[in-house]
Amino acid sequence: MEWRDEGIILGARRHGESSVILETMTAAHGRHLGLVKGGRSRRMQPLLQPGNRVELVWRARLEEHLGAFQVEPVELNAARLLSSAIAVYGIQLLAAHLRLVPERDPNAGLYESLKIITAHLDDPELAGALVVRFELAVLEELGFGLDLAQCALTGVREDLAYVSPKSGRAVTRTAGAPWQDRLLPLPAFLMAGGTQRIAEETALGEAFRLTGFFFNRNVYEPRGLQEPDARGGFIAALARLRAQAV
Repeated sequence: MEWRDEGIILGARRHGESSVILETMTAAHGRHLGLVKGGRSRRMQPLLQPGNRVELVWRARLEEHLGAFQVEPVELNAARLLSSAIAVYGIQLLAAHLRLVPERDPNAGLYESLKIITAHLDDPELAGALVVRFELAVLEELGFGLDLAQCALTGVREDLAYVSPKSGRAVTRTAGAPWQDRLLPLPAFLMAGGTQRIAEETALGEAFRLTGFFFNRNVYEPRGLQEPDARGGFIAALARLRAQAV
């Protein structure tokens, strides 16, 4: 068995004296692991860092085997990302989200999103909105997508202001007014069809509380998991940087 694909490195763990097991998100083969012989060498270590985009050749005798990777550089982002606290937490958080998706399930959409986010993960103006949209995409992939296109009660598409914690569907400001204390705020930049790239601090906080609620209820708690530490680290580091910029 052999295939060639592009991938972004999510992490690596030691294997034996000189090798590593490399974890990548690939364009056509989903999240995929493989052995890199000599991966702990001085020459290979800088290449096998989270956030780097690489060309991969995977070989194995049988499809279900771990297999071995041959790795060549395409875009080395790790040095840039390691210089930014939000990027360090961010790449860890993105990897944690991708580990919720079944291994080797192809998902070109998540890969393309990951590639875009990696390019801007050290930008405090863009990183937050990009990551929270990625969280929405992962919830969708896991079968818990939110319907933010129209009001669950009236079908209206304008003046959406809340999300029902029960259904995950949007509600207009007027229809939701009697129950606003039980509903989750819907930041305008997350609305279906929205193109806003930069979110205000309050809206960003509301967005992370929104996605965090559905991750905890639908994903983490049923699987007996805790929210990744990297998520809190990313949100806190982002808030600090944005506060310093004011």
